Amino acid sequence: MTDAALEPPRTASAAPKIGFVSLGCPKALTDSELILTRLSAEGYATSKTFAGADLVIVNTCGFIDDAVRESLDTIGEALAANGKVVVTGCLGAKAGEGGGNLVRQMHPSVLAVTGPHATEEVMDAVHAHVPKPHDPFVDLVPAPPAIGIKLTPKHYAYLKISEGCNHRCTFCIIPSLRGDLVSRPIGDVLAEASALFESGVKELLVISQDTSAYGVDVRYRTGFWDGRPVKTQLLTLCEQLAEIAARHGAWVRLHYVYPYPHVDAVLPLMATGAILPYLDVPFQHSHPDVLRRMKRPASGEKNLERLARWREICPQLVVRSTFIAGFPGETDAEFEHLLDFMREARIDRAGCFAYSAVAGASANELPVMVPQEVREERRARFMRVAEDVAIAKLRERVGATMQVLVDSAPALGRKGGWGRSYADAPEIDGRVRLLPPDKASKTLKAGDFTRARIVAADGHDLIAMPI
Repeated sequence: MTDAALEPPRTASAAPKIGFVSLGCPKALTDSELILTRLSAEGYATSKTFAGADLVIVNTCGFIDDAVRESLDTIGEALAANGKVVVTGCLGAKAGEGGGNLVRQMHPSVLAVTGPHATEEVMDAVHAHVPKPHDPFVDLVPAPPAIGIKLTPKHYAYLKISEGCNHRCTFCIIPSLRGDLVSRPIGDVLAEASALFESGVKELLVISQDTSAYGVDVRYRTGFWDGRPVKTQLLTLCEQLAEIAARHGAWVRLHYVYPYPHVDAVLPLMATGAILPYLDVPFQHSHPDVLRRMKRPASGEKNLERLARWREICPQLVVRSTFIAGFPGETDAEFEHLLDFMREARIDRAGCFAYSAVAGASANELPVMVPQEVREERRARFMRVAEDVAIAKLRERVGATMQVLVDSAPALGRKGGWGRSYADAPEIDGRVRLLPPDKASKTLKAGDFTRARIVAADGHDLIAMPI
């Protein structure tokens, strides 16, 4: 018998409780926010424990093997503690052995399984097993504003501009999980951005599977915002976001930007600070032959030239990227090419994965699979080079004065705090440790900006004195 079964019966006035777990990337997080917003709007409450909930929703990740295991384990924990579980997210769209649904095969007692960005299907499952509460005082209230419920701190938020991807990279199964590219109407995107800034958000992180491709699927058609026609394309989106952000003294940061030539047009906005001079570019590798086996978009042979051009336009540009070591067929020479690229490209922030043979990825069929121990050894070698580059670049900032967005500052920062510069995206990059201010009148508060002088570098973080 579960703990939930021992709880006293709920009174007619008590709202049913839904437990929620969100796993995976920021794109999945925005799906979770949409579902939680709908649940709240319909009168459901949230539970902090599985056992205390009437039903549990698990939003899963299914991209790499470790994420699959974490998702399956979490579903199992929710079933053991509660028994009533709805599964959504990327793992929900993943096939198991024989072509059946993997989640159903591993956990046949789940109530329902959906794929990603499936708010309506999730709500249907919730309604079927925990009927929607009736409240005559709120049932006629209009739908909530675009901002909805956010799972991030109040001062920053993710803005998803599209779903899915048109590329068929051989190591990736995202298109089979999330489908082809579907760009959100630009008016809806800008309305959400405006609502977020109005609510106090000071940093907007633009995300998608392929931010550079925004509008390709609708042939950059003209939409409308604030009574004006606006094109559904990356540059126009950035110009409009910059204009809205400027009214609120806020930042706009771009993620998942493929290095297409038209990205060059955004760099002047970064040079002026209208958009943060920060690009998250998933290069994945440097060697032309590996990139061809990966079926990566854009021309990898010209990435060094492209980086040089970007830095010429915007000298303060910070670039972060991700790479794969030990891709099928990767030779010693091809890997050394990647290390040389890292040293010459001087990527500010870099992460690396040892190739994971994700079920369903066509790269698994390529000849000459690199042994697992070699993949891990190459990943470690890559990270040593990447860390040397990153630390050297951080040391170059010592003595500079930077604007820092404060993330935490207990007791108004009297003992210091933590924040981030334009070079630091939340959760994935380094941070700025803020020392206690010299002046007693100087205070720090989460969500505020402060000017700070960089006095030292400590690993991947900076140490700064607020001024």
